[in-house]
Amino acid sequence: MNSIPEPQLTLDGSEPLTPATVRTLDALCDAAEDATGATTPLVVAVTGAPAARMDVPLPLVNKWERAVRRLEKLAVPTVALVTGDCGGTALDVLLATDVRVATPDARLLPLAGAGTDEVWPGMALYRLANQAGVAATRRAVLFGDALDAERALALHLFDELAADPAAAFAPVFEKLKGGAGTGIRRQLMLDASTTSYEEALGRHLAACDRTLRAAVEAAS
Repeated sequence: MNSIPEPQLTLDGSEPLTPATVRTLDALCDAAEDATGATTPLVVAVTGAPAARMDVPLPLVNKWERAVRRLEKLAVPTVALVTGDCGGTALDVLLATDVRVATPDARLLPLAGAGTDEVWPGMALYRLANQAGVAATRRAVLFGDALDAERALALHLFDELAADPAAAFAPVFEKLKGGAGTGIRRQLMLDASTTSYEEALGRHLAACDRTLRAAVEAAS
């Protein structure tokens, strides 16, 4: 039976964003980037959402988003195991991963606290709208309505629901382990909605060239 490693990061979105949070995510990205040629997926566990508005300095938010963006652009596949409510920093990280497996009681909470109308000072709303569409996430964004697990699954924000996300994900782990070129393909996909055809053509050709050269080198 296939098994997956323990999560390299466990993030609780109910905890305030601190410099230590940023350093932890940066260190995780450093390790993934230093592992040249590695294709083993990076696994994170996320849970928790803010119970109230948090006053976070904007310079710290900026550093946090740079760290989340690094995660989003890693060359290796990334996986999120989601449990219960997910908001704040946990939601930021979740939306930057490639594959998401959640418990049936999971909920996405994009605002900065239950019962508040404060926007969480991150890019979660941006990613929600880009990944699921404005119409599909309008009520969650405007009114703070939670996206329950079934709704998130229907919107492809989750890939699978399971009482034990790690066990449910194990059968496809080996497939992801062969994910050489994941970073390139992911970036081409993300660019598709914001880049003109003419601009995208050059990037696609460059990606094809790198892939072909890598195949030749591997065969020699």
